[in-house]
Amino acid sequence: MNGKVIVVTGASGALGKVVAEIALARGALVAGIDFAQTQIPASPTRLELGGVDLTDAAQAKAAIDAAASHFGKLDALINIAGGFAFETVADGDPKTWQRMYGLNVTTALNASRAAIPHLSASSAGRIVNTGAMGAIQAGAGMGAYAASKAGVHRLTEALAAELKGKITVNAVLPSIIDTAANRTSMPKADFAKWVTPQELAEVILFLTSDAASAVTGALLPVNGRV
Repeated sequence: MNGKVIVVTGASGALGKVVAEIALARGALVAGIDFAQTQIPASPTRLELGGVDLTDAAQAKAAIDAAASHFGKLDALINIAGGFAFETVADGDPKTWQRMYGLNVTTALNASRAAIPHLSASSAGRIVNTGAMGAIQAGAGMGAYAASKAGVHRLTEALAAELKGKITVNAVLPSIIDTAANRTSMPKADFAKWVTPQELAEVILFLTSDAASAVTGALLPVNGRV
């Protein structure tokens, strides 16, 4: 990771923070992009861009361009920004489907499109998306979320095919991530079976590394002990 410039979307979230921290500890230069505002000042190794709505293509491009300008290059894009909703198809709000598509697919699409010109100039350009095991077979109440994450899977495959030989594009498919929010929403679950943010971050950062140069178009399950 040493010297690589990495953009992490959703950098203020439970997973994004861990990915950024581990990458920085291994010598990477990290730009975090998030809808939430940030108070972290820019430095030679870190840039935090808050208040960015990645569902807006122009805002996504401005943020990605700012990161590339700050560091002078871009080697990897890690798309973590997204959202979750649990509601049945019959009783839920149809607008939830649009919201899930926007948060999970459109954010990754806009960030990727903005990053491709910069990543193409790198000798080891990488895109890593965040899919979901729950999108392989949707359960009750998971329709909108699963459909949107399935869209992330197809986006990953399409980009991998289009960018083959130039940029590797892969996705991690976690099961339930062990976060405070998930523990609160499922207090009776066996947390020991869940994937920790650290475990998932290790897989994500492997896919951005030189060691993964021959891996592209992969949808990699990271389902812990579920």
